[in-house]
Amino acid sequence: MSLEMQVRSGSLAWSNPVGRWWVFLTVVSGANIAAWFVLYRELPAQATASAGSTSLGAMLLLSAAYVFGCAFRSLLPRADVQRICLFDTWLSSVVVGRSVATVAEIAFVAQWAIMLHQLGTMTGAESVLIAAWVIVPLILIAECFSWYAVLTTHYLYNAIENTLWAVAFFIIGIGLCRLLPEFDGLVRVAFVVSIVGIVGYLAFLMTVDVPMYLSRWRTEVGDGSGLLSPREGLRDVCTRWVVTHDHAEWKDEIPWMSLYFSAAVWASLALCVAYSLENHLPHYRTEVAMASPATVPGNWQHPSGMRAEMTPAENR
Repeated sequence: MSLEMQVRSGSLAWSNPVGRWWVFLTVVSGANIAAWFVLYRELPAQATASAGSTSLGAMLLLSAAYVFGCAFRSLLPRADVQRICLFDTWLSSVVVGRSVATVAEIAFVAQWAIMLHQLGTMTGAESVLIAAWVIVPLILIAECFSWYAVLTTHYLYNAIENTLWAVAFFIIGIGLCRLLPEFDGLVRVAFVVSIVGIVGYLAFLMTVDVPMYLSRWRTEVGDGSGLLSPREGLRDVCTRWVVTHDHAEWKDEIPWMSLYFSAAVWASLALCVAYSLENHLPHYRTEVAMASPATVPGNWQHPSGMRAEMTPAENR
């Protein structure tokens, strides 16, 4: 039965909370795709010489991987370790969904790395540049733990994966805090909003998400549940998916999926906009930051755009 027929047949009824949640995910994903196409059309025309079409195109491509990947996972939700899904189609198989998720998540963290590198280069903030280089390898390791958890059905590795995500975004948050003294006005406000969002994300991970996986792991150990070998798991993720619309089966997945497929996608889109504004950022630099020899050796530029050469005495 096709996806459309399954929905029309009432197998995912509106009276079911899971059905309403799926409609929410679908509508949000459609809006996110529309927003990406708007950015794809508008941003290249506004690209500056310093953030040229090639660099901005890479950011938009990475965002597309995340936006469309999340839309696919919203249309066909599934919980990897449990092997449950909403619709009976091979596209709901864990191997397909997890592969899409891996590409999307690496693309998302790559966007953050590019953004931090841009800001770190502009300000001369070495700690921000280090953060830009660290977060992608960290998430690559997290993806390996995720795949191992999925193949073996071992929830402990899901907890480790999400802990690594927490570490990565803690590093991003530290980088943004380092940049706060460098900028003023709307840019500083944007940094503060981003930091607050990251703090909320970290709080969710450490109080809800990671404890959920640890609780499942302890239950798994207490029940003596048999784990799969990676080879057995690879066969399993390719061939087994269990269709269920039972709210009890989905209730623990709904909170994180809802945030993941909405707020995180908005962050991906916002990173594209932020990257395209590189040429405007110097106008929001603080005077102390602009005058710092560590930032611009030998001269400085006032936020008004006037450039002043430093005398030999001043340069000592």
